[in-house]
Amino acid sequence: MSATATRPAGPPSDEALSHRQILTILSGLVLGMFLAALDQTIVSTAIKTIGNDLNDLSAQAWVTTAFLITSTIAAPLFGKLSDIYGRKRLFMLSIVIFVLGSALCGLSQSMYELAGFRAFQGIGAGGIMPLALAVIGDIIPPRERARYQGYMMAVFASASVLGPVLGGLLSGTDSFLGAAGWRWIFYINVPIAIFALVVIAKVLHLDHVRRERRIDWWGSVLLAVGLVPLLIVAEQGQSWGWASVDSFACYLVGVAGLALFIWVQQRMGNDALLPLRLFRSATFSVAAAQVTIIGAAMFGGLSVIPLYLQIVKGASPTKSGLLLLPLVAGLMIASLGTGQLIARTGRYKIFPVVGSVLMVIGMGLMIMIGADTALWQTDIYMAIFGVGLGLNMQSLVLAMQNAVPAEDMGVASAASTFFRSVGGTLGTAIFLSILFSLAGSKITSQYTKAATNPSYLAAAKAHPEQVASLHQHLSGGLDDTSFLNGLVKPLTHPFFVGFSDAGDVVFAVVAVLLLLAVVFSTMLKEVPLRLVSGNQARAQAETVAASAADAATGTDVAAAAASASASASASGEGDSDPDPQEDSVDALRSSSNDR
Repeated sequence: MSATATRPAGPPSDEALSHRQILTILSGLVLGMFLAALDQTIVSTAIKTIGNDLNDLSAQAWVTTAFLITSTIAAPLFGKLSDIYGRKRLFMLSIVIFVLGSALCGLSQSMYELAGFRAFQGIGAGGIMPLALAVIGDIIPPRERARYQGYMMAVFASASVLGPVLGGLLSGTDSFLGAAGWRWIFYINVPIAIFALVVIAKVLHLDHVRRERRIDWWGSVLLAVGLVPLLIVAEQGQSWGWASVDSFACYLVGVAGLALFIWVQQRMGNDALLPLRLFRSATFSVAAAQVTIIGAAMFGGLSVIPLYLQIVKGASPTKSGLLLLPLVAGLMIASLGTGQLIARTGRYKIFPVVGSVLMVIGMGLMIMIGADTALWQTDIYMAIFGVGLGLNMQSLVLAMQNAVPAEDMGVASAASTFFRSVGGTLGTAIFLSILFSLAGSKITSQYTKAATNPSYLAAAKAHPEQVASLHQHLSGGLDDTSFLNGLVKPLTHPFFVGFSDAGDVVFAVVAVLLLLAVVFSTMLKEVPLRLVSGNQARAQAETVAASAADAATGTDVAAAAASASASASASGEGDSDPDPQEDSVDALRSSSNDR
């Protein structure tokens, strides 16, 4: 492997940056991360409005799925390419792809066009998050890094929760500056992304050593072949049927693709997209498993809670997003506090352990919420869950980065994003499938019980037309719950109780899953945090390697000179015995000149 150094203007890699310089760089990174995280969830509350406007609501799932698939697959590829070609150019490229995709999404004239442009947008989003984390890893030592990554994790989680709020707000606007309100969900990204590009271009100066390595294109293709069918069946399995021919075809193709992917990773060695040697580290492997579980719990929980707030509590999409603020506040406080404590103590294992326990407690308490639960109680439960989430997120990323060599910083950062995305996508699909598969029977059971309730019977007798509307809509499934707004409370209460009961089952499943996170957190081996940044570690490694190479060359030259001297003495060449020391010095000078 050969390496070519390129040194842009700015502090050398072996010099520490000041707090002010780091905050300036962080501002550009955070803007990019905000956009990528926002677009993971912003479409969720606007998708019905978009589908109605483009006259194809049946294709709505592909709009969400396309973004998740491409962003998940692009993450490890961007991470690997940044280790070869440098972070800055790849980070800026990912923002350019993202902003172009956003502009095209706003111009879409059909749902399938929108799905295609969302897929293109997802490629850029897949590079933003891991590269932002990798840049921080390059310029800040792990012990100090926790403080700054706390800001980034807080922004990431806040944007994920803010997405549904902003999506509902914009989609509820009929028109703004001559364009439909939902189109501004995508147009709003353009000026923010351009500003982020300008900031990054001006303030991000990184040393880069070009490493001539093979690019694992086959690994990228096979990862797509393995993941795409599994993510599709996770999204579509409920409508297809989990045991249908289409589902089984996806299972087979996905498993075969992943098996071939692992085989290719073995063959590629250090050039692999996800080098298997990284998983020899127990810390890296355990943290990767826990990140996957946390991603499933985070996005799975966030997909069910807003539905409870909107359907059972009657909150609008915008209000339901605001009602999630206790969760966001808990997450931000915990994430920022964790960063400060890790920077002071250098210890990080305790935070995933405590965080996982708090997530189990918070989700366990959520099992008790029902149709008549006060919102303040739900707020407390969400805050506990949010604190647990905040204690986990950045400490696990830090553990994965610290467990690998500095040259693999991009791969490690991408791996954390990759496993979180896989867990989040699968978790969301599976938990929503459980919710809606149980909701129908739970609601029917509650109406059966209500048939003996005097208040229900009185309301049914007073409003027979509402009872007829209720039966008509229930027989058609739960695709549209807006009809509940026109019914009197005694007629809707059984529906809300049944839906809450189905949600409680999902919360119970998530809580059981999080018990695995508790187990993994106790297995996490705490590797002492490095006191140098990724750039400094690479510079030190290159200096040591160069010194070793020089020493080895000098030893070889001295040995050759001594051998030549002994040979000449033995053959009797020259008028007198040569001076071996002088010959060795001449040989070393010659070797130095050649180099």
